[in-house]
Amino acid sequence: MFMSEQITITPLKEELIKDINQTNDDFKVFGKVIPSFQSGEWSFEEQLFDQTKVIRFPDDQLDWHQYINQEDKALFLVYKGQQCIGQIRVVKDWNRFCYIENIAVIKEFRKYGIGKLLLTKAEEWAKDRCLIGISLETQDDNLGACRFYVNQGFVLGGVDTLKQSYNLNIEATLYWYKLFK
Repeated sequence: MFMSEQITITPLKEELIKDINQTNDDFKVFGKVIPSFQSGEWSFEEQLFDQTKVIRFPDDQLDWHQYINQEDKALFLVYKGQQCIGQIRVVKDWNRFCYIENIAVIKEFRKYGIGKLLLTKAEEWAKDRCLIGISLETQDDNLGACRFYVNQGFVLGGVDTLKQSYNLNIEATLYWYKLFK
């Protein structure tokens, strides 16, 4: 099924704007990260939930033209043949990190390495701009995403307990970093 058609990653172009929110699929929330800060370092434990929930973020409503042919931001789409199956949206942050605003892969193509391909593309983009690493944030209840980032070489670099105050299900926003060598 998966490799029968070519996988391509392309920067956003006007004619592809229609595909962006196709990658916004639901995902399972099955546990949370419990962070701890000791001796100047972050660590964490995992806590699994009794019940799995399925959630979906609302579609982003941005001026997508701001991501076309820009030096300080980009959006890359992944296609399998003609089907858009994933995206990553990056910006050059003030602290010389490539900040990932969003990364998404549709359900049927998760666990096939598409997320890793997208992170590799973000890393190339960042290195082309002489940035020092990649950063992103997750909520503490998105254990699947946190595990994925750790497996891709990210480390927990900070926690914010107030950012998600409006959302009673989220206790903390987690900040993940991958420094380039």
